[in-house]
Amino acid sequence: MIEDEPDGALVRRVLDGDLEAFAGLVARHRDRGLRFAASMLGDAAEAEEALQDAFVRAYRSLRSCREPDRFGAWLLQILVNRCRTRAARFQRRNRQFVRDDAALERAAAPAGRSREWREEIERALARLDPLQREAFVLKHVEGLEYEEMTRLTGARVPALKMRVKRACDRLRVLLGEESGRRDR
Repeated sequence: MIEDEPDGALVRRVLDGDLEAFAGLVARHRDRGLRFAASMLGDAAEAEEALQDAFVRAYRSLRSCREPDRFGAWLLQILVNRCRTRAARFQRRNRQFVRDDAALERAAAPAGRSREWREEIERALARLDPLQREAFVLKHVEGLEYEEMTRLTGARVPALKMRVKRACDRLRVLLGEESGRRDR
């Protein structure tokens, strides 16, 4: 069964012409990719398009995947770049990141947290610098180690640590502001 095969075996099957194996890779990595893209872009349609584009690019470039057993990490690297491109388009058009409840609902929220608290966090995340938001999401939402983040983003570990620290500091301030508004 496809669900039981490791990524590397599925990649080899795809390279041998088995499209069903690629469908297995998509099914396996779709939720994590969508969660990441929604966290980065804040819009369900944009997140879905970025993810679809990442899968298409991965399929077309599959022969260049040097570590087939790490297909998920390779795909996430492609998705990081697609999200950056879409975010840059938003900035060029002088648009703000749009808060989309449907996208935020699909993004995993900690168990036991209220919807209001999750909305406050999402508003605060949307106000972060895009590079800080990216580093924060990769570290604290996706749970990646800094070395993996380096491979995905191209940034060095000290820069990533600084981005995460600044994101955390900024989130504390922003969440304090949100909490103050709520208490009024």
